[in-house]
Amino acid sequence: MRKDLIGINPTASSFKIILDKVKHHAKQIQVELSGELENKHPTFPVSLIRLYKPADKELFPLRNPTPLAVPPVEQSEDKKISKVIQERRLRGKNQREYLVRYRNPVHEDGWLAESEIPNSDKLFKRFRHERRPKA
Repeated sequence: MRKDLIGINPTASSFKIILDKVKHHAKQIQVELSGELENKHPTFPVSLIRLYKPADKELFPLRNPTPLAVPPVEQSEDKKISKVIQERRLRGKNQREYLVRYRNPVHEDGWLAESEIPNSDKLFKRFRHERRPKA
């Protein structure tokens, strides 16, 4: 294991360094990637890694750690339906549910009853028009 990697602060970076994969005289390290970066190659050159040094409070008394910014999600826009994708009939009931796609990509597609869909006339008209076989 490389001695100069020991003092790295794991919270200063968004990636966890896998120290088991760092070998003696290695020129690269392996990191643990998650989320959308999971499919990327997890090996990086050691030259990109910097030793973590906390700020000196005496030299920089006004310096505060930067808080992580979280993008705000607007409540009014988050559940607007963009289109109806599919329909299904519930077993033993004379009721239909519709698979809807939301405008906000944070929300996954979901099944709703017709009464739960606002502006259903316009959305159903477009849905049935798209399903109609083309001549």
